[in-house]
Amino acid sequence: MKLKMAPRILLSCLALAMIPSANAATATGTFQVLITILKSCSVTAGASSNINLGSVNAGATAAAGNSTISVDCSRTTPYYIGLAPSSTNGGTTTGSGSMSSVANSTTNTDKVPYQLNQTSATGAVWGNTATSTNVGNGVAGTGTGAAQTYTVYATATSTNFAPDSYADTVTVNVNY
Repeated sequence: MKLKMAPRILLSCLALAMIPSANAATATGTFQVLITILKSCSVTAGASSNINLGSVNAGATAAAGNSTISVDCSRTTPYYIGLAPSSTNGGTTTGSGSMSSVANSTTNTDKVPYQLNQTSATGAVWGNTATSTNVGNGVAGTGTGAAQTYTVYATATSTNFAPDSYADTVTVNVNY
C-alpha cells in the first residue's frame, strides 16, 4: 500500500505546486518627500562694527575712519544693503547724518555732520534707497551661504564744534 500511495502523494504535491497562487498579489503606491527652502539673510553689526573717528582737536578740518559689517544670505539670494543714519539727528537716505552729544544733549545742541561711503572715505555715498529689487545708493551682493564682509567708511568734514563726545546710530538694512 505504501508503494501505491507514494505516486498519488507525489502527483498531488506536484499539482499543488503548479497551481499559481491566485491570492498572492502586490499593490504599489508612491509618495514624495517635500521641502520648501526660503531665502534668508542676517546681518552682523554691533559694537565691533562701530566706526571711531578718534579724538581730534576742535577745529580740525576732517576726521575719517572705517569698519566692517557682515551679511550672510542663503545661496544665490540677491540682496541690497542700505545704511540709514538716525533720523533723530537729521539722517538722510543719502548716507549723511549727524552725531549728537552723548552725555550733554540738553546743554550741547551741536550736531557733527558725517557722510557714509562705500569704497573709500571719498568714494560713492552709501545711503538707504536700496529695495529688494534695486540697489539704489546701497551695495549689492549675492548670498553664498557664508558671511560676506563689507567695509563702511565715514568722514566728518569739520570738527569745529563744542568739545564733547558725539555719536549717532546707523541702521543696516538688508533688502532681499
